[in-house]
Amino acid sequence: MNRQQEKSSPSVSLSFLVWGLSVLLSLSVPLALAAQKKVIAQAEIYLKSGKELPKAEKLLADLLADSANQRNMKIRLLLFDAVRKQYEQGNEKLFLRQKYDTTSLFIATKKMFYIAEGIDSIDASPDKHGRIRLKYRKKNGEYLQDIRPNLFNGGTFFSQKQDYERAFDFYETYIRTAASPLFTLPNNKKEKALMHRAAYGTVYCGYKMQNPDKTLRYLDLAMNDKDNAAFVFQYGAAAHLLHRDTTRYIAMLWKGFRHEPDFAYFFPRLVDYYQKVNRPDSAMYVIDRALSIDSANVVYLLAKSNVLLNMGHYEECIAICESLLSRNDTLPDVYLNIGLAYFNQAVELDKRARPTKDVQRRTRAFYEKSRVPMETYRRMMPQEERRWYRVLYTIYLNLNMGKEFDEIERYRQARQTL
Repeated sequence: MNRQQEKSSPSVSLSFLVWGLSVLLSLSVPLALAAQKKVIAQAEIYLKSGKELPKAEKLLADLLADSANQRNMKIRLLLFDAVRKQYEQGNEKLFLRQKYDTTSLFIATKKMFYIAEGIDSIDASPDKHGRIRLKYRKKNGEYLQDIRPNLFNGGTFFSQKQDYERAFDFYETYIRTAASPLFTLPNNKKEKALMHRAAYGTVYCGYKMQNPDKTLRYLDLAMNDKDNAAFVFQYGAAAHLLHRDTTRYIAMLWKGFRHEPDFAYFFPRLVDYYQKVNRPDSAMYVIDRALSIDSANVVYLLAKSNVLLNMGHYEECIAICESLLSRNDTLPDVYLNIGLAYFNQAVELDKRARPTKDVQRRTRAFYEKSRVPMETYRRMMPQEERRWYRVLYTIYLNLNMGKEFDEIERYRQARQTL
């Protein structure tokens, strides 16, 4: 072999290799098509017999998972029929009170909507001439519109089973499909009410899953569910708190408080927040708004006494507490607030560098007035020692109450040895 031949040999080999690959590819395409046809034929046999429908569904779903088959309308139509027949068989069994897994019925319902949307997407595509000729929308839309309530029912079913992830998906599918071009929904009160209730379902499920994003996704729509609006505000506030968004958390508490002031969730959290950030005027504003609606409410009045105590408005605090005790003498925190109101005044006088005899007399009188309500609180709430222990220790010390002081000193020493 001469040098010229040696130089040409690699290119000849490469050409031969490319030719061989092209031959293999040209042979593999019809083989793949033949295999696909065989799978489709088997699925059609299952469909025709009405048996082994899950197997038919699996065969067709596997074919559709191949990106090359995404626009294959035949596969999608057969897949829809496979799921539809499972749904109808299950529905018939339930109607005849025969044993059937309700879970499967709801799952089949949701599957049909997703499959039909894929069919409609291809159906609505323009042909090579730019024309759109819908073949399946009307038929599929009419069928799905009749069973669409089962999406809502599925959400309720799984929510009651505490399967909140799946329940959320059903509620969301119910909401999302309202805008589907497959059908036209009636614009009536019943449909709107179900949409609002489904939105509330997503909020509730998101809250139960501690998933703030899902809780908030349809929150605005859920606010229209009048029966559950207060809970919507509560769950929304909790979601913002999980996001550590204090601004939105407080805004949501205010919305809930304005909507339903006597709902147990909003009032105490607003007051506590303003107390923690040292905004007693804002806390008092919340309390006064609540009292303007229910002036005799014990919770509101007790909260007001707390704020007055923290603001140093002791006489007003004591007046409210005494009014509460005249109505109900079994409220521990009322005794605590009275005791602390007198105690704080005694301590403030006691801090003076050179107290006069009058100041000493007044100081002792405040300790005396504080003692009985604090002892009452101790008897009622012995486990809350952090609130009464140091106060009573100081009272007994300043009043020279030997027996009582010895008892609480022994208590102090016992605590230290634990």
